[in-house]
Amino acid sequence: MTVTQYLADWRPYPFQIAETRLEFDLAPRATRVRSQIDFRRKHAGDLVLDGAGLKTLALAIDGRPLDPQRAEAGRLVIPAAELPDAFTFSAEVEIDPEANTALEGLYLSGGMFCTQCEAEGFRHITWYPDRPDVMAPFRVTVRSDKPVLLSNGNPVSSAPGQAVWHDPWPKPAYLFALVAGDLVAISDSFTTMAGRAVALNVWVRPGDQDRAGYAMESLIRSMKWDEEAYGREYDLDVFNIVAVDDFNMGAMENKGLNIFNSKLVLASAETATDGDYERIEGVIGHEYFHNWTGNRITCRDWFQLCLKEGLTVFRDQQFTSDMRSAAVKRIHDVQTLRARQFREDAGPLAHPPRPDNYQEINNFYTATVYEKGAEVIGMLKRLVGDDGYRRALDLYFDRHDGQACTIEDWIKVFEDATGRDLTQFKRWYTDAGTPRLTLAENWRDGRLTLTFRQETAPTPGQPEKPPRVIPIALGLIGPNGDEVLPTTVLEMTEAEQSFRFDGLGARPVVSLLRGFSAPVTVAREIAADEQALLLAHDTDAYARWQAGHDLALDGLIARATGAEGGAAFSRAIGGLLDDAETGPAFAALCLALPGEEEIATTIAARGGIPDPDAIHARREALARDIARAHEPALARLYEVMQTPGPYRPDAEGAARRSLRLACLGLLSRLDDGTRAEALFGAASNMTERQGALECLIAAGRDEAALAGFAREFSGNRLVMDKWFMVQALRAAPERAVARARELAGRPDFDWMNPNRFRALIGGLTANHAAFHAADGSGYAFTVDWLMRLDPVNPQTTARMCSAFETWTRYDAGRQARARAALGRLAAMKGLSRNSAEMVTRILAGGV
Repeated sequence: MTVTQYLADWRPYPFQIAETRLEFDLAPRATRVRSQIDFRRKHAGDLVLDGAGLKTLALAIDGRPLDPQRAEAGRLVIPAAELPDAFTFSAEVEIDPEANTALEGLYLSGGMFCTQCEAEGFRHITWYPDRPDVMAPFRVTVRSDKPVLLSNGNPVSSAPGQAVWHDPWPKPAYLFALVAGDLVAISDSFTTMAGRAVALNVWVRPGDQDRAGYAMESLIRSMKWDEEAYGREYDLDVFNIVAVDDFNMGAMENKGLNIFNSKLVLASAETATDGDYERIEGVIGHEYFHNWTGNRITCRDWFQLCLKEGLTVFRDQQFTSDMRSAAVKRIHDVQTLRARQFREDAGPLAHPPRPDNYQEINNFYTATVYEKGAEVIGMLKRLVGDDGYRRALDLYFDRHDGQACTIEDWIKVFEDATGRDLTQFKRWYTDAGTPRLTLAENWRDGRLTLTFRQETAPTPGQPEKPPRVIPIALGLIGPNGDEVLPTTVLEMTEAEQSFRFDGLGARPVVSLLRGFSAPVTVAREIAADEQALLLAHDTDAYARWQAGHDLALDGLIARATGAEGGAAFSRAIGGLLDDAETGPAFAALCLALPGEEEIATTIAARGGIPDPDAIHARREALARDIARAHEPALARLYEVMQTPGPYRPDAEGAARRSLRLACLGLLSRLDDGTRAEALFGAASNMTERQGALECLIAAGRDEAALAGFAREFSGNRLVMDKWFMVQALRAAPERAVARARELAGRPDFDWMNPNRFRALIGGLTANHAAFHAADGSGYAFTVDWLMRLDPVNPQTTARMCSAFETWTRYDAGRQARARAALGRLAAMKGLSRNSAEMVTRILAGGV
């Protein structure tokens, strides 16, 4: 039976834990786990422990045996009347890691024992209060014939077949970690600002150590940055990272023992792209930063998930901005937010950053919690200023170190540090939906009056949306391109509000939402020549990019709905290309046309019904038109953007390669992939090789390249994930489903590996016109595989169900086919709780 959890029902746990002691005798099919937990009463109440899939062999209180049959339905309840105020609970259980295909708790990955306990995985290991507000120091003994035995904290002792670890910092069970396997480490050290030496290790399988160096470099940069930017020092004697091939998520911040999906650790010029390197750096930073924002201070309950994740995403965004280009990073973050979170907000899966109910917590590791949670913190920082933000964060760390906290605790810190009343601002945490900001301009006698109106559409369970605090950063650009008003932040607090600017010599163009100062959509009347003026002259990089992006989007929507469009954007590109060498990464972003999904979203938001086939055809046509109009400039840039010398994964080289590949993508529409074929054969790095391969697939001349690629990299799982993904993603819509079906039949389509499954099935669902094929073949193929995966790995299945969240915006025929496919999944016997919740919510959007 599915049970809904409500924030209003939260109650404090009756006990605190003085220490947790665990002993593991590891065996693939029959691991023994012995636990001793020292409880002390805090409040009245029974002892309630969680367990799932455990073979319980023994239970005891202070050595007094309990009947193991008392445990039922995943709960063990011992009435308060049977308990003293302080006692030791002990248990012995047996678990089967080899059969754990869900990858929650303790499982095997290629013969290596590893764990994943967030959010509720520890209950698959032993009986425990598996909730984030119950924190304890852990002492762990691991016995195994594996040569490397790791757990949280500091090593206490080690002998052949046994290791003891102690973590002195109280932590909840979701941060527990254990790894045992045949591993090798690349090692280094870091000296903290207090002068303590910390041993650093990145553990990988033998043979992979030559691809782990960048992860180590990223870790050291992260540790140094967190000291300098936030004053946060690492607090253990050792920091370990382990690369795991089978992992449902990207990485996990377990205290002192971070477990990573191997794709976010392993990199070399021959196997990883510039994007891979940047993601490795960012995720290494993210998980390290959790040491304070998530571990030392954790969340009281899972409703507060955005407290740790939103803050840590914001911190990793700051880190990447400082390591690379702040302007380019900001644009990338906005693109991600719009592609994932705005889509979430506009559909049946909408929820606030802090939801007030859930059925399956694993379904709430969402873009809203992570990306929108980060945007909310960015707005807060903008409102209180850099100094106010630093004072508030210092107070947060001082006041709440060692505690499990709530959004209310977080808001109160800012109020106490800055004196501001943030009651209205808190709505960003509690209200779902993306506010729509409408701008009306009035110009008269040197005065510009800007009238803003905000409204947020109803979302499931929240029909009424009161106004929020919206920081609106803007500037004014004169008709000659000069900035007449530098960036100014307006605070909008009402449903409708006007702001006046006096003493202007000529009517300016408003540079709106600079730096993307709030996660809102904007409706305004702006002429194409004004957009072009902003693209050419705006001093804010984000606003400049946005002007060009909107110019392209308007043209594409006009084309997709049967009108003419895109000429103004094509003309504006000419000036951009003339100056592209001074900012190649920015120029590459501007050359990239809005994606098909975004075009469809915008058409639907304007009241239309998007046609995926027409969108694809018109987008391709505009790309060809731009290529024809600017072929000489594009060809010149393609040549001059070559990066001399050996490959380096730095920001400068990545910027040049991004512009070179952007030019190649356009030119390939004219030369049928001739340049791409030459680059594929000559490229010395995976960035250019994969970029060329994608162009060849789109041009339909990929057979030889794909065969050669597979021969060369057949033994490299991560590179072959790319091979599967690019074919499903870049194939022409009319061929993509058939190609995906063919690829799914290959022996090396290891569909039980989350990375491989996401590469192929996720690649197809991201191919907009193919997934939304009019005959429903994309829907049917995807659901066939979701039905196969669900009994094996419910988490990955449920997350991939979100591909269907926009099904109601398309025509009646596509809706009928999507509903039929979802109906098959919903009716599946034994459908997991994870997937059942997702499908039910998605189907409810069509009622």
